[in-house]
Amino acid sequence: MKKRFLAVLAGGFLLVAVGFRSEDSEWGKAFARIDAEVKKNSKAYQTLGDATQQIGHRLTGSPNGQKAEEYAYNLLKSYGFSDVKYQPFEVESWMRDTVTLSIAPKNSDNFRDVAVVSLAHSPVEADLSSDIVDVGNGLEEDFEAAKEKVKGKIALANIGMVGTTGKKNLHRSEKTALAIQYGARGIIMVNQAPGKILLTGTASVTGALIAIPAVCISSESGRELRAWMAEEGPLEAHVSMSNFSKPIKARNVIATLKGKSDEKVVIGGHLDSWDLATGAIDNGIGSFAILDIARTFKALKIKPERTIQFVMFMGEEQGLLGSKHFVREAVRTGQAAKIRYMLNLDMTNDPKGINAFGREEMADLFKEIGDAVSKIDENYGNQYMSRAGLHSDHQPFMLEGIPVASLSGSLAPNVLQCYHADCDNFDLVDKQQLENTVRIASMYLHALTSTKKLPVQQLTQPQTRDYLIQQGLKQELILGKDWRWGE
Repeated sequence: MKKRFLAVLAGGFLLVAVGFRSEDSEWGKAFARIDAEVKKNSKAYQTLGDATQQIGHRLTGSPNGQKAEEYAYNLLKSYGFSDVKYQPFEVESWMRDTVTLSIAPKNSDNFRDVAVVSLAHSPVEADLSSDIVDVGNGLEEDFEAAKEKVKGKIALANIGMVGTTGKKNLHRSEKTALAIQYGARGIIMVNQAPGKILLTGTASVTGALIAIPAVCISSESGRELRAWMAEEGPLEAHVSMSNFSKPIKARNVIATLKGKSDEKVVIGGHLDSWDLATGAIDNGIGSFAILDIARTFKALKIKPERTIQFVMFMGEEQGLLGSKHFVREAVRTGQAAKIRYMLNLDMTNDPKGINAFGREEMADLFKEIGDAVSKIDENYGNQYMSRAGLHSDHQPFMLEGIPVASLSGSLAPNVLQCYHADCDNFDLVDKQQLENTVRIASMYLHALTSTKKLPVQQLTQPQTRDYLIQQGLKQELILGKDWRWGE
């Protein structure tokens, strides 16, 4: 980034502006145009509302999932993209059928039915009766403490973290992997959202069927169950379930805006959702923001320096299946080396900053971009964080050494409570906050694709290994069967 010094003679006085960056001036003009376009013409809220009403949920492999793929494809075509493609891939599709959970004191026939939902990739058929063993938060230390008790039993674990601070939680799939590792025959997870909200999601670290049934109960049921255990001693659970699983084809949807160079910036988010509701928040607000960012760039006739790929991933909820396929294909065809950056929008809402995922080379550039954004939008916080994490579509890119980032915002507590739940519907979407996501993300994308030289490079595989260790992700990746580098 080069500084430009301006000397202006006005009224006999020499006015000197020092430290002004030429890119800032270019960004300011472009950001103002983006701001005006989105405020006047954004279609994100409208199209998300239409999709949730016309399609409903967007479960990968279902007829609804296919309709969602076609909706996104046709929408991008309508915005003027000539280069829109489906990227097909095969997945093991999982769909729920029936599930029941009944519980009674040990050696008693006094069974009570408990409201329950299956977690994805549970077995096609399961009919299991066994004692319940409470493993608290379901961390490895919790399973280790109960290892003599949990083998051959049904583990009971919190989805969130309860009664502890300073410890890192595990994904529900990782807790299930631990349950299998320690010999449990099944796992019951307790949602932390208040009341009777049931949560779904995958319990598989690989996207393949797991060996044991995994189910979720509400926080209210969890409290009642633990109180019952304290009063009457060991409890026995009976879990019966049927599910569907078969190979199906799904499709990522990719629109390309050709740049002046063949370097690429990918902006992506998952289009698929779970089937308990319409997935308006997870990840309607992310994916439909990207669709509107694409519309904005076309409407403004932006000609980027770097080629942009707008990607709607399918299969994220079932194990990052679409983004893994995208990266595999990019590696196979030699295109991965051209991807300079990946920006992921997953439940991104009303951004106030950016997460550089531990790539500190980007700190100065992101500060400058944020300063330019703040001049357009005084409510933008320009917050900066740099901590890597897993379990969204940035992960396969990150494991290839490709730099990734995500915008950081916030969701109201009543919205977060509906994560993966039967209440994730369009009435939770805030129109202004969704459009803020489109505006801010468009500005960052424009800067990433227009700055003359990005200060960050792809990491080699040895460098990627060291980076992931430094970010504290090795054990999680080993548990998730995604660690490539041995012990």
